[in-house]
Amino acid sequence: MHTALSRPRVAAITLVALLAFAANSLLARMALRETVIDPAGFTVIRLLSGALLLWWLIHRRGVSLRGAGDWPSATALFAYAALFSFAYVSLSTGTGALLLFGAVQGTMILVGWRRGERLDALQWLGFALAVLGLGVLLLPGATAPAPLGAVSMLCAGAAWGAYSLLGRGHADPLRVTAGNFVRAVPFALALGVLALPWLRWDAQGAALAVASGAITSALGYAVWYSALRHLDATRAATVQLSVPVLAALLGLVFLLEPIGVRFMVASAAVLGGIAIVVTRPARRSRIQ
Repeated sequence: MHTALSRPRVAAITLVALLAFAANSLLARMALRETVIDPAGFTVIRLLSGALLLWWLIHRRGVSLRGAGDWPSATALFAYAALFSFAYVSLSTGTGALLLFGAVQGTMILVGWRRGERLDALQWLGFALAVLGLGVLLLPGATAPAPLGAVSMLCAGAAWGAYSLLGRGHADPLRVTAGNFVRAVPFALALGVLALPWLRWDAQGAALAVASGAITSALGYAVWYSALRHLDATRAATVQLSVPVLAALLGLVFLLEPIGVRFMVASAAVLGGIAIVVTRPARRSRIQ
């Protein structure tokens, strides 16, 4: 059992988590556009710093990490972090976040469908609208995202969707998050070794990677898991739809990245379509 929190406190920790998710996109894009750090180096520093901070926090509590987390979750976490970094070499902050969260929600919806949650006609229409929105975003043109970056971010979203599904229902989210980050470290080090001839960084890029790993990733995920214990699945899925908008606004303010008509139309279709799906009551198939 967990202690019930007041609605204002639940709202506050949820907002903190959503801002952390949006800031993650900003920090990655800022580092990979404005500094010399490469995506592999950014991923290594991000995961290492996140693991170190979470280990220290758990150590201060006098709690063991033995058995915390699991290898499937750690693999999904690493895949998300690596693909996310490589995608932001070429994607704007808002576009990357929209592709990421569209893929996250799409993955979770499809997994739910495979597990017997059936969509009604309106939900299928919403899902089709979301797919159409992604299609609009990816259509060739002057403002279209780079194809390789877009594919990388969609795959990152699928990995994060898997990580989110694997992480549901844990009693101690901080300990589980710490265990998954620590288990992801060997994968990060292996990536660093493979990319050694291309690794490069500077103080600013490393600092942004540390901020991304220790603050907006490690602590952000732990806060989000804490919020999930007080949110039903529909509310949890719905509030995440604000992240691409928050990320686009951060990109506009800090990196002067324009918010074009294509992005606004695609956002309305993707986020609106997903909202239709997740706000309708889930129905189980009668055939199990």
